[in-house]
Amino acid sequence: MHVTAAKVIVSSPGRNYVTVKLETDQGVHGVGDATLNGRELAVAAYLEKHALPLVIGRDPADIEDIWQMLYKGAYWRRGPVTMAAIAAVDVALWDIKGKVLGTPLWDLLGGRSRTGTMVYSHATGRTVGETLAKLADLQAAGYKAIRVQCLAPGMDEMYSIPRSKEPPDPRLPFVESGWDTSAYLRFVPKLFASAREAAGDDLHLLHDVHHRLTPIEAGDLGRRLEEFRLFWLEDAVPAELQAAFRIIRQHTTTPLAVGEVFNTVYDCEQLVREQLIDYLRMSIVHGGGISHMRKVAAFAEIYRVRLGPHGAADLSPVTMAAAAHFDIATHNVAVQEYAPHPEQAREVFSYQWSVEDGYLQPGNAPGLGADIDEQAAKRFPYERDYLPVSRLADGTMGSW
Repeated sequence: MHVTAAKVIVSSPGRNYVTVKLETDQGVHGVGDATLNGRELAVAAYLEKHALPLVIGRDPADIEDIWQMLYKGAYWRRGPVTMAAIAAVDVALWDIKGKVLGTPLWDLLGGRSRTGTMVYSHATGRTVGETLAKLADLQAAGYKAIRVQCLAPGMDEMYSIPRSKEPPDPRLPFVESGWDTSAYLRFVPKLFASAREAAGDDLHLLHDVHHRLTPIEAGDLGRRLEEFRLFWLEDAVPAELQAAFRIIRQHTTTPLAVGEVFNTVYDCEQLVREQLIDYLRMSIVHGGGISHMRKVAAFAEIYRVRLGPHGAADLSPVTMAAAAHFDIATHNVAVQEYAPHPEQAREVFSYQWSVEDGYLQPGNAPGLGADIDEQAAKRFPYERDYLPVSRLADGTMGSW
C-alpha cells in the first residue's frame, strides 16, 4: 500500500479548521487535524509546500519512520506550525492503519485503560450569579469536573468571559483591556468559596489563570485556594521559564496544570522531571500527534504527572476523536477538556465519539471513527480570525 494523494482542506463551519486527508492506492484514506487557531494558513502552507510532498509514495504503515523524517528531516524542529503539521499526518496514518486492520485506534494503542475518560466543561459568566447558574446546569447534566471563570469586579472584559460588545473591527484582534491583577487576586478566592458551597464537596472544580501572574502572585493565589480543593490551577504563569514553577511549588499545595501551548516533550522536561506540575495539558494536534504524545505520556508517568489534554472548540472533531482513543488507552490521562463544537461543524465532520454522563467514549469504528465531507466543507470557506490580545489597565501588552 502507498499514499497516492494528500490534501489540505481549510474550512470554517463556525470556526476555522485545517484538515489533512491522505489517500492510498487501495482506496483507504485517513484524516488528521492541523488546526492552529489564529494561524491556520501558516500550517496549511507548511503542509502543502513542504510536508505532504514527502509523504506521497510512502507506505502508510511506516508511521514512526514518517514521523521521524518529518521532524528530523526539516532540521528546523519544533514550534507550533511544524508540530501541528506533523500531528495531522501522524493521526491520518494511524487512522489508515486502524481501517486496514479493521480495529479502533484504542485497540492499536494497547486497549482500554478505563471504561471512559472524565471530561470537564466550562462555567463562565459576567457575574457570580450567572457563573453559578451555569455551574448548576452542567452539574445537573452529569459533569463531574467543571472549570469556573467569572469576570472580576471593575473589569469590562476578561479571558473566556462572554463579551459585552462586538469588536470595532472584526478583521483585527479583539482587545481585552483593563486587566487588573490586584482586583483579580482579591476576587478569585471569593468566587471559589461561592462555587464550592453551591456545588458541594464531590464536584471537581478547575480554574484557568491564562498566564496572567508572576510566580509569587501565583503561589499566593494557590495558597488561598487550598481550602476549596481545586482539581487544578491552570497556566498561572507563562511556562517559557520552566524553573519559575519552583517558586509556585514552594508556596502552595494546590495542584498545578500547564502546557496547552507546548509542542514537544522538551517544553515540559524540567517541569515533569522535577515534579513542578501535577497535570500536563498538551494536545495531540499541537503535540506532534499520537506517536509523540505516547512518548510524552510515558515520560510523565515515571514522575507521577498525569495528563489533562487541551480540548477547546478550536480543535476540530477529528482531534477530539484522536483524543478519545488516546485518552482511554493511556493510563495516566486524568481528564479531557471538552467544549461543544459549533453546530455547523456537524455538517462537515462525522464522528463516532460521544460524551455521556461526564465521560468521553471513542466508539468502536475502525481507525478514528471520524471523517470529513469535502463537498460540505466547501460551503464554509475560510474566514481570517485572530485570538484576542490582552492589555493591562495602563495599556501595557499582557499575556494571553
